[in-house]
Amino acid sequence: MDGESPQRLRIELLGPVRAWRETTPLDLGPVRRQAVLAAMVLRAGSAISHEDLLDGVWGAAPPGSGHRVLPSYVYALRKALDPEGTGYEDSVIRSSQGRYGMAMERIRVDVTEMAGLLRDARRAKESGDLATAMAGFTGALALYRGEPLAGLPGPLVQAERRRLADRRRTLESERLECLVLSGRAGEALDGLAALSAAEPYDEAVLALHMRALYANERQAEALNAYQGMRERLRDELGVSPGDALGQVYEAVLRRDDELLLGPEAARLAALTAGGPASVPVPPRPRRPVNELPGITGVLIGRERERTLLAAPFPPGSVGVVTVDGIPGIGKTALVVRAAQELRSRYPDGCLFVDLRAHSPGRQKLSPQRALRRLLRSIGAADSEVPADLDELTTAWRAVTESLRLLLVLDDAVGSAQIRPLLPAGPGSMVIVASRQRLAGLDADRRITLEPLEAGEAQSLLGQLVGEERTAAERTAARELARLCGGLPLALRIAGTRLQTRPVWTLAHLVDRMTDDDHRLGELRAGDRSLEAAFRLSYDQLAPAQQRAFRTLGLTPTSEFDALTPAAMLGRPARDAEQIMEDLVDTSLVQQPRPGRYRLHDLVRVHARRLAEAAPAEAAVARTAVLRLYVDAGRTASDWGSTGFPTGPPGTGAFTDWADASAWLNAADAELADVVGHAAGLGEADHACWIAEALTDHFIRRGRYHEGRTALEIALPQADRATDRRMAPALRNCMGIVDIHRGDAEGARATFAEALRLSRHGGDRHEEARALSGIGTAELNAGRPEEAIAPLTAGADLARRLGDDWLVAMALCVLGTVHRARGRTRDALRCFAESTVHAEANGRPTMISRVLTCAAEVHLDLGEFTEAKELLSRAAQLVQQAGDIPLTAITLSMLGTAELGAGNLEAALAHHHDALSRLQSLSPLNEPHQTRMEMAIRSRLGRAYSAAGRVREAGQQFRTVLAFPGSGAYPAERALAVAGLRDCETAS
Repeated sequence: MDGESPQRLRIELLGPVRAWRETTPLDLGPVRRQAVLAAMVLRAGSAISHEDLLDGVWGAAPPGSGHRVLPSYVYALRKALDPEGTGYEDSVIRSSQGRYGMAMERIRVDVTEMAGLLRDARRAKESGDLATAMAGFTGALALYRGEPLAGLPGPLVQAERRRLADRRRTLESERLECLVLSGRAGEALDGLAALSAAEPYDEAVLALHMRALYANERQAEALNAYQGMRERLRDELGVSPGDALGQVYEAVLRRDDELLLGPEAARLAALTAGGPASVPVPPRPRRPVNELPGITGVLIGRERERTLLAAPFPPGSVGVVTVDGIPGIGKTALVVRAAQELRSRYPDGCLFVDLRAHSPGRQKLSPQRALRRLLRSIGAADSEVPADLDELTTAWRAVTESLRLLLVLDDAVGSAQIRPLLPAGPGSMVIVASRQRLAGLDADRRITLEPLEAGEAQSLLGQLVGEERTAAERTAARELARLCGGLPLALRIAGTRLQTRPVWTLAHLVDRMTDDDHRLGELRAGDRSLEAAFRLSYDQLAPAQQRAFRTLGLTPTSEFDALTPAAMLGRPARDAEQIMEDLVDTSLVQQPRPGRYRLHDLVRVHARRLAEAAPAEAAVARTAVLRLYVDAGRTASDWGSTGFPTGPPGTGAFTDWADASAWLNAADAELADVVGHAAGLGEADHACWIAEALTDHFIRRGRYHEGRTALEIALPQADRATDRRMAPALRNCMGIVDIHRGDAEGARATFAEALRLSRHGGDRHEEARALSGIGTAELNAGRPEEAIAPLTAGADLARRLGDDWLVAMALCVLGTVHRARGRTRDALRCFAESTVHAEANGRPTMISRVLTCAAEVHLDLGEFTEAKELLSRAAQLVQQAGDIPLTAITLSMLGTAELGAGNLEAALAHHHDALSRLQSLSPLNEPHQTRMEMAIRSRLGRAYSAAGRVREAGQQFRTVLAFPGSGAYPAERALAVAGLRDCETAS
């Protein structure tokens, strides 16, 4: 558009319809409106009637409003195309007497430019100027950006689309003929083979292909190609080849160079074959070649990646960049766009080779074939090209040693396919796009493409279906972008479906995709299918990798480590880890952080569908992974081996409680989802066992809400479970969680129901747990006298059952009751026996809890040395266990003991440490956080006062009194009030 008015429009029809003013793209709205614009533009200056427009765009299904729909479409198009403030008379769209037309003198249209280039190229060809002709044909072809008028409806557009597609094939055929006539037939072979395959009955294309084969000394192949066409025409159409093709066949038989290759090419061939030595063969002209595909569609995001691709390399080297990612992530679009932007840096040419690792129906390109093509691209005649791979590689490096080239290798399958293709010229650059990580290739930079962010995905949808359409359905647009997983291919397919089905709303497509079983089926348009792209990668895996990939579709969490597939596959963890790493290299599996893996949501759907096609294998894998979670929860639980008297045996996957606890910590917020996963599969027993096993894990981390959610999911499954213990057991678990949540009355009722069910079913273990729970609830509800009987009964029954954890817990609570009643000797006796049972159980949390309770008695008695010894041991144990609330309490109590012993600095350090631990919890999860923080800050204030730091002490007490709702905790508030009064007195 150099030298033109910046207000002049450019309209592009040779691909998706687009319009530009200067460098600004214009929003043309929905596809039907674009079709109206295309119909007017294609009339090339003459007006079109309303009737013809309706017939051409709507066909046999005209709109109910008839002609009245057109003014609204034209109004919107004028608003988009005309500069702001343009009057009706000056609009680029003209209307009069029931007809519309375009002011074509003010518009550049790629179709018109293409026709002009074609006309000039044919004139140059007729005059013998083949170089100019080929440049014209190439320029005309470059205007095509994909399927002409892509996605537009209506019979008029369909007819024009066919005509323009035919014109494209004609252009390509004439360009290839120029190569043949210029003595460069070798460069035409691949293109002619593709044209022949696409048009198997086109005799003109076959004739040109035969001429190119002949020029490359492949006379036999040319003759065989003719015989194949003759048989095809006879068997399928009942006709014989035409005279023109027959004449080419005869000329090949006679070796008629002039007829087949033209006078100039024939003269050059004769000279090359052994003409007089005194007549030099003119050197073949070599102009910089640009084989990069045209840019189609808009590229959203990827700024960081484009910056990495554009960054210069050290001088004197060949820069190599790899771009990898899962199928549909937009690798080709990125590397082509980046290469087009880098063209000017490489004066000797830009080459592009599709290596076809994942091209359906096409054989992947071997290094030999790729090298022959590259050598022809930079001017080597086929007669100069060797056949052996080593010789080809040597020839390629020799030819490129003095060149600065940009080489784009798309869809590579492995490093061995790439290495022979690397050019030798310093300053050259190679960009490789592959689904593989290509770990065997020495690369300067490696870029792994991730899915588009939510905003970027929605922007791409807006570009595809129109900003007005997405703005009208913002919620549906967000959900559609999410369901497409940020994959550009998925978004483009969804956009195409909405373009070609203008009556669909975005919400309608969302409804069709919500069910995972149908989501991939909806992401299919024409010959593009996301599931087919995934399947091509899967088909190239080794059998062991295929089985592992299928199995990963059944994992209950989105992230997992190698232990999960190891259990599902029945293989050692080290073997499973190697398989996972191999799958990471294929881009089918992602690695968000070391040792952790995940599948993209849509890849997971594909993997699960593959798994469900092998139901026996899937059943074994599902059971194995659910057993793994049961075992992890039970092994990590403070309840110990006797706390779970029914259920499956252990898997042996975990060495000890710390190992299992660390594994569960890595799963983090997805643990409750595992219970839902089991319930959704109809695995009632596993849902109940997992929820029970995870209860202690959730409590130790102050994640009471998640623990209750898991139990609420599992509780309805208890009636369907074969393990009848689960009905009272889950209620006991619910009661324990409610105690920690501060709902003593709710817990009391839940434990009472568990007691009724356990006695009805004769389950003494759950009866003992329910009795102990009722006693704990009574204490927390402020009724210590009523807690003694159930706690004593629960402890006695637990002793008979040999459940050390339960005995320790019941006696610990009973000791706390005695302390509250001022019976110090009885309290210490209970804590002493509780410690024996806690140590027999061997789990750190219960031991530290009992030690802390005993230390409180010693603090009451002013026995600070004894309290310090108990609390120091308790603090070490509870930090190992990862119980954050209990760690904060224990450290703060240790600070109080240090203060009593006169160690002021140690006291302050412990209080600050306790405060820091407590503040790592979420107030939404830990209902006691405010009360505990008030207590810790009050103790910290006392320590500051004792150290003479009155101002800092007062700050802590004021913070306590300023807590919202502090009045609900009168004891803690009273400590702060008294402390603040002492500070004011001291100052």
